[in-house]
Amino acid sequence: MDFQVPNTLAEQIANFLADRIMTGQIRPGERLQEATLAGELKVSRASVKEALYNLERWHLVEITPRKGASATRLDAAHASELYDVYMHLLMMLAARLCERWQESDRSTMLQAVSTATEQMKDSSGNVAAVVEASFSVMEICCEIVGNPYLTEALLNFKPAVSRAYYLSADRYRRGVARTSEFFANVPQAVLARDTEKAQTLIQEFAEHQKCLIQQALSP
Repeated sequence: MDFQVPNTLAEQIANFLADRIMTGQIRPGERLQEATLAGELKVSRASVKEALYNLERWHLVEITPRKGASATRLDAAHASELYDVYMHLLMMLAARLCERWQESDRSTMLQAVSTATEQMKDSSGNVAAVVEASFSVMEICCEIVGNPYLTEALLNFKPAVSRAYYLSADRYRRGVARTSEFFANVPQAVLARDTEKAQTLIQEFAEHQKCLIQQALSP
């Protein structure tokens, strides 16, 4: 990913650094020094500082007083804690979606799922494509539910969850078929307003994904 100066500088710096953290170019525990980054990217330290606060909110950076910022560590234990919280947020989203979707939302949901599953089939093992397809469905569901607090919480987890997928890419590629199956089944439960079934599917799939990530990150 090449850095380009955008209109919203701090946010673009955050996105640029997030990409490097997620793909392992910046390693877990590695320090991110404001002055060095400002010089590398030819931007002000104030913009870098603001970007680092964004990364902290996305669970990619830890900022410690008098020590500065470093990429958060991600081992099997940290990935498990991360995914447990994310799973429960998704289950909450499913419950609200079952309650709130309207007939006018049906085609939007189904089209989003169809597009995502096609992208997964055509991804040729490209983890980035599969992750983006998965999150695109989540974002459509968030729009339908209309809870800004839940949406913000889920979107703040997106970079950290994506990072876990990247770091366990080889195992995750082997699970693409399971992911496609999951996206085929959940919409049916939502359209039937079967909250229990939708949440069960999410929990089972999340536990499966968590196991893959734990295995990949274990010593």
